[in-house]
Amino acid sequence: MNLFDADRLRLLEAPPLRLSPEEQRAMDDAWDAAVRANPALFDGPVAGCTSLVHDERDGLVLTWVRATYRYYVPRRLDGVTVRLPSLFVSVVQPADDGRLLVGRMAPWTTSPGRWQLPGGSVEPPPDGAPLDLTALRHHAARELAEETGVDTPADDLTPWQVTRQTNGSVGILFQAPPRPAAWLHARHVTLTATEHALGRTPELDRLALVGSPADLTDLTGPHVSYLAPVLRRHAR
Repeated sequence: MNLFDADRLRLLEAPPLRLSPEEQRAMDDAWDAAVRANPALFDGPVAGCTSLVHDERDGLVLTWVRATYRYYVPRRLDGVTVRLPSLFVSVVQPADDGRLLVGRMAPWTTSPGRWQLPGGSVEPPPDGAPLDLTALRHHAARELAEETGVDTPADDLTPWQVTRQTNGSVGILFQAPPRPAAWLHARHVTLTATEHALGRTPELDRLALVGSPADLTDLTGPHVSYLAPVLRRHAR
């Protein structure tokens, strides 16, 4: 797992992935099986990451492609050579005491019980529109509001770190302004009540505040690999 500064990140779109007929069938069959197991899955549009490299000016260049969620399935299939790492945004939301907000994924999601920062997969922009830090910042603000009830203007989010996980997935992390701890929890309580009134469950069914990697042992369930390095970097 790697962390890089996000202040000099450039994004470039590449042509869509091309699978052989056999790989396409294997992907489609595996996706159909996954949907039968979890009908909440939706094959919506995503922007996948095909590479992340340093250019000659020590900046970061991220190459991405348009795809749908089913294109993430081949990462778990034998005999399929095309594997698309995911691209996601997350928000580092501090409380006023310096601890960071994390959330637990609800049972109906693709990773039930997993703890992570608020955020989600990146959706591709309309044809002709750029996918850049401005677009990612707006996407991160929307994910923060939808998952925690914390409505922060996109312009108040600062690009902070880029994380690359061992499976190649890349996340763009934005820092949000500190908020009172009690207020953060109250916003999620309000969001949860609103969602339940509509017959829905929020994507994050529980929130917690953590201040160091040692605090992660108090969380029941797994957590994403980037949490400990992010906590160490935030504490500097």
